Amino acid sequence: MVKAIILGASGYTGAELVRLVSGHSNIEITGLSADRKAGLEYCEVFPHLRHLKLPSLKNIETLNFSEADLVFCALPHTTSQKIIKTLPKNLKIVDLSADFRLRSVEDYKLWYGVDHQAVDLQKEAVYGLTEFYREDIKKARLVACTGCNAAAGMYPLIPLIRKGIIDLDNIIISLATGVSGAGRKPNEAMLHSEVSEGFSAYNVACHRHLAEFDQEFSKASSGPVKVSFTPHLLPQNRGILATIFVRGDITKIFTTLTEYYINEYFVHILPLNKPSSTKDIRGSNFCHIGIVADRINNGVILFSALDNLIKGSAGQAVQNANLMFGFEETSGLLASPIFP
Repeated sequence: MVKAIILGASGYTGAELVRLVSGHSNIEITGLSADRKAGLEYCEVFPHLRHLKLPSLKNIETLNFSEADLVFCALPHTTSQKIIKTLPKNLKIVDLSADFRLRSVEDYKLWYGVDHQAVDLQKEAVYGLTEFYREDIKKARLVACTGCNAAAGMYPLIPLIRKGIIDLDNIIISLATGVSGAGRKPNEAMLHSEVSEGFSAYNVACHRHLAEFDQEFSKASSGPVKVSFTPHLLPQNRGILATIFVRGDITKIFTTLTEYYINEYFVHILPLNKPSSTKDIRGSNFCHIGIVADRINNGVILFSALDNLIKGSAGQAVQNANLMFGFEETSGLLASPIFP
């Protein structure tokens, strides 16, 4: 039985980690941290998990890391690296922040506005897009999970870029995401009355997940690739739908994606000309990819739907932890999507 500590357990992602790990037959939660909510019983913060026997929330400084095997770190970026560099070196760590996603410390400073505080650890970290870095993740001590928006865009595009079957100068990603992606910290812009009955773009042409797109797409093509990416805020709690416009032969695109994911449990290619929907993946670790012919010559529209809190974050983290400890990759992640 692997003993795990979850840092940042009072946030949305932290709660999903607790929910998923509590149903895992090989991982036991031995510690939970929170900042403002330290000292509270977990059910006081998340009553929906009242049925679980969980440790009370503590400050990070008071947790016992000496008896742990694994740490899930769901802390904010810049905070995460400062904490992780102080942890015992024998621990395996799955980080859900942005702190170790970018291989270049110069890129990290460019996109996040601060110097990286754990450069040696960043060199050690493995990018946690499970279906593409599986073998590296198995051997890793530190895994950096992807951004949720980045994952939604990369699942359909990386196999196509690797094969060179789409025009790399004409990739447009229009993505819509639920408000839980902004986290649980009080924010006036995320109030129900501010978000409901509306649909708006945010961080246009400057969203930080562009750094991950630049890094991973350029690696896939062995040359520079830049895409146009515009995120939008959906007036719903969770779920991401990326609508991606590319140029290429639709038969080759469908065949390439079908063949790449044919043995992947969590990524499903839908029948041709059927778009995907956030309704069909809500609360699950699945990603649904749809491929639809556009009316313009050689135009193809890709749809990628996933739950930002599960496949885009906590579920991906558990999937990676399974690989790191040699467990069945689907352990703790077999729950079906919730409907309606």
